[in-house]
Amino acid sequence: MNHHGQTILFGCALLLDDSEASFVWLFKTFLTAMNDRQPVSLITNQDRAIQTAVSQVFPGVRHCINKWHILREGPEKLAHVCQVHPNFQVELYNCINLTETIEEFELSWSSLIEKYNLSAHDWLQSLYSARAQWVPVYFRDSFFAAISLNQGFDGSFFYGYVNQQTTIPMFFRQYERAMENWFEREIEADFDTICTTPVLRTPSPMEKQAADLYTRKIFTKFQEELVETFVYTANRIDGDETISTFRVAKFEDVNKAYMVTLNFPEMRANCSCQMFEYSGILCRHVLTVFTVTNVLTLPSHYILKRWTRNAKSGVGTDERGGELHGQVSLTARYNSLCREAIKYAEDGAIATETYNIAMGALKEGGKKVSVVKKNVAKFAPPGSQASTAAYDDNSSSTLGPDTAPLLWPQQDEITWRFNLNDTGAPAQSVSDLNLPHMAPVSLHRDDSHPDNMVQQVLFFNAISYILCLELKYRILT
Repeated sequence: MNHHGQTILFGCALLLDDSEASFVWLFKTFLTAMNDRQPVSLITNQDRAIQTAVSQVFPGVRHCINKWHILREGPEKLAHVCQVHPNFQVELYNCINLTETIEEFELSWSSLIEKYNLSAHDWLQSLYSARAQWVPVYFRDSFFAAISLNQGFDGSFFYGYVNQQTTIPMFFRQYERAMENWFEREIEADFDTICTTPVLRTPSPMEKQAADLYTRKIFTKFQEELVETFVYTANRIDGDETISTFRVAKFEDVNKAYMVTLNFPEMRANCSCQMFEYSGILCRHVLTVFTVTNVLTLPSHYILKRWTRNAKSGVGTDERGGELHGQVSLTARYNSLCREAIKYAEDGAIATETYNIAMGALKEGGKKVSVVKKNVAKFAPPGSQASTAAYDDNSSSTLGPDTAPLLWPQQDEITWRFNLNDTGAPAQSVSDLNLPHMAPVSLHRDDSHPDNMVQQVLFFNAISYILCLELKYRILT
């Protein structure tokens, strides 16, 4: 996931089969490519071979199962319940996605099972037995780069590009097309962040600070949390001048409270909602405590570089930058130039002197491009300049619509299995998740940098299916 909260692709591998040995090789190869940088958290589909491989290669990772993959059988398994009890689906959704503590989830689940007399329902019991590996509340203390706890990791990177009839050669063409589309999306988000000014909704210096630091999407989320502080109250219930605990509650809902502990000397706060731990953005509860304790700007350790405008600075050379050789599509060249131009504009706009130099260089470069363009036009065959980008426009290239808050994943979103020749291992049942050695393990390092780089890896299985997997890596500096 990039600094705009957009899914990005870091690599693919062609697998002969979906065996444990194949995934072990794949994980080790990817780990080597990432300079042996261990992941902080990892989300995979429900598959025993993957789980075993993860435990071998990433023994300390916080591993969870994609909840959309877990719930894919819901419409079938619970059809009779939903038909008789129309409110059941909403209540189950709230239980899974809106509970904020483990105790609250356990109480809500028990109440739901008892209310609808489902204690003997085998599928629901298997879900409950594996709850620590897929229910969001069980891993809120780990970083998953999710803007919202309800955000699903539905593997939709190739949504609209491939289907069950996609051949191997066509897959590679569509793969490049998907990559170019996502590069364009990132460039558009970069442009929006750099060239437009967000509307401030409060006189708070903290909001102005966040607007200058965060990308547009992340700032919008932070602004939402900040504005909500106006309807919250914070009361000190324990502590002294060094460490204090505050009870934070909404004005009209005082019975639902959050506990925030603030260490004044270190200016560090911990909230019971654990939003910062999960998403890297401060919650409204901590911001409310900051307000009542006169903390006017964000402490530096609460500004993750991965969510800022400068997230890409200092992380290595852009491999797509510089000279481009061989058959590179027009869109790829355009994207590469746009990225360089944006960085150039950022540096050039710092002062009048840098602006004048940058503008002069652009004009001089423009003249040279015009000369070369005329020479290219004389010798290039008709249509060759854009031929590499000439895909079949009849193929769908649109991305899937924004996912609405649904309990079940929509059928056309479940594109992980493409049965190319009707072979491949069957999906494991939820009950297969109950392996003692596969319990999620929280990874905390006192000497590690708080910033994280999230990487998504998609694997194309040439025999049975496409498997989407997300690896989240911590940048250690």
